[in-house]
Amino acid sequence: MASNHQPTEQVAALISETDAPDDAPTERLDVQSLGPPKPLKQTLELLADLDDDTVLVQFNDRAPQHLYPKLEDRGYDFESVETEDATVTVIWRR
Repeated sequence: MASNHQPTEQVAALISETDAPDDAPTERLDVQSLGPPKPLKQTLELLADLDDDTVLVQFNDRAPQHLYPKLEDRGYDFESVETEDATVTVIWRR
């Protein structure tokens, strides 16, 4: 099971670029090195284990286009932010 923790400065800065709550517990998931469909699967499995108030910050090597409709279907809000190193998708419960 994932453990909640306070965001690092880098993660906090990324969260602040979105509409996600910046005072919520966060969980970080790095799936940059995984090929499809593993990033999608790991993200959905982790979300199912997290408390509703936890913000998930997913680091990927591309925008997770197939993940977005699944998040919408499950009642999550999300925003992706492009950085030099990754596409970061911040996911939180509405």
